[in-house]
Amino acid sequence: MRHPWYLGLVIACSLLPAQQSHRRPLPDIPPENVPTVQRGAVDPARLKREAEELSMLAQSVPADVDKLAKGLHPKDLDEKLKRIEKLSKQLRRDLSP
Repeated sequence: MRHPWYLGLVIACSLLPAQQSHRRPLPDIPPENVPTVQRGAVDPARLKREAEELSMLAQSVPADVDKLAKGLHPKDLDEKLKRIEKLSKQLRRDLSP
């Protein structure tokens, strides 16, 4: 009588020790005791300038995409997209609580 191959697999797996995590559990800290990160004062004038620059850059991208469709590659498109990404990250960081 031959044993099915999967029976040997089941037995082998059952003999393996269960994997245990070596991480320590995080302590339960009440919300009122959680330290908050204090940020410096945000300059509203700088935020407005960055938001306006972001808006102008974003409005110029569709025209550049149209040029791409015609086979032209605007040389500053890559720089515009990088600047848009940088400004959006800065604004998100400055405006998030």
